[in-house]
Amino acid sequence: MSTYRHPIHDFQYKAGELCCEGVKVSSIVKKVGTPVYIYSHKTLVEHFQKIREAFKSVSPIICFAMKANSNLAVLKTLVHEGAGFDIVSGGELKKALLVKADMKKVAYASVGKTDEEIMAAIRAEILIFNVESKPELKNIERIAAKMKRTVQVALRINPDVQAPTHDKISTGSLKKKFGIDLKTARGIFLDRRSYNHLRINGVHIHIGSQITESAPFLVAIKKALAFVDALERDGVKIEYFDIGGGMGIVYKDEAPQTAEAYARKVLPLLKGRKFRLIMEPGRFIAGNAGVFVTKKLYTKDNGVKKFMIVDAGMNDLVRPSMYGAYHEIVPVKKSKAKVIVCDVVGPICESADVFAHDRKVADVKDGEFLVLLSAGAYGYVMASNYNVRGRSAEVIVKGDQWAVVQQRETFKDLIAGASIPEFLK
Repeated sequence: MSTYRHPIHDFQYKAGELCCEGVKVSSIVKKVGTPVYIYSHKTLVEHFQKIREAFKSVSPIICFAMKANSNLAVLKTLVHEGAGFDIVSGGELKKALLVKADMKKVAYASVGKTDEEIMAAIRAEILIFNVESKPELKNIERIAAKMKRTVQVALRINPDVQAPTHDKISTGSLKKKFGIDLKTARGIFLDRRSYNHLRINGVHIHIGSQITESAPFLVAIKKALAFVDALERDGVKIEYFDIGGGMGIVYKDEAPQTAEAYARKVLPLLKGRKFRLIMEPGRFIAGNAGVFVTKKLYTKDNGVKKFMIVDAGMNDLVRPSMYGAYHEIVPVKKSKAKVIVCDVVGPICESADVFAHDRKVADVKDGEFLVLLSAGAYGYVMASNYNVRGRSAEVIVKGDQWAVVQQRETFKDLIAGASIPEFLK
């Protein structure tokens, strides 16, 4: 069959069966069932190492963006490699602590940190807060003063750069909620000494996600460096420069830049700088380290269109419904099945519950399995219990070993904490 491209990285066909490293995907689904996410330990490690090696001349702090994939086994794998974390919630902070991350490699972003989350992060002695607004800055100062602590802060500046990516994952323009405009940020830096419990010593940028070319990054970085230069002429010392994440991956026919190519463009801009570089890759590390497996139930033909109905839905993997995102779909076992053009859809009661529109797909037998590639980032982390459906299981593979690292949710899990009050009984 030549109607689907060859799977990628450490997901390869061997003797006609798709394998994750040294394990047949079919042997996993036979025991675990579907839907299920499967992650490759080898791919995770190698992609982290590619960034570390490309930028080794400046020894960056590499903070994996936990929002991309917060599975504990994935996080522990990266901690073993020396990764820190870019976190955006109190729950993510707790996961970082649980996997024994180095808190001096943890940067805390997000536009709506609560008092409780700020206090927990201060107690954990994280490296730095990436602050998104002046009111947030004042709140962190108030809490730090109350706790009698001094904390480091980077201002997330909004460079007003429109990234060539989906509008819903573009974050670097002033029409978005993220970051501080340059005029306000400059005023904060010049007034930094009025914040007695904050060391405002960092600049942070992040312009979006799934960006496959270097040009937008370079525009944003140059704009930020010009801002830093102006500050330093006024006596403001910048100790950390966080260039965010957003490097794109292959989903379909993209030709994203490699870590090495990205470094070749960025490193010359940083020559002679004395600040510490922070990076926040997420999708680049995890995206192609995972796949999502579902079972074909049957094919429906209404005379106008064919629909291949599977047992997974938009509650399990929402990216296609939310962003119109593309995931290549291949069979677990190569066969001589004919190819049909159809929509691949799930059981959710929404018209948006579609994994692929008018796609050429192998018409495998009912009960056989299909794999959605490039599902290691923004997959399980965005899952829900819509239609009272339990979230999928997650599995990690290392060589010829594999383990379930997140149990499939049961109905009992879904109603834990729920109750019917006495006045309704």
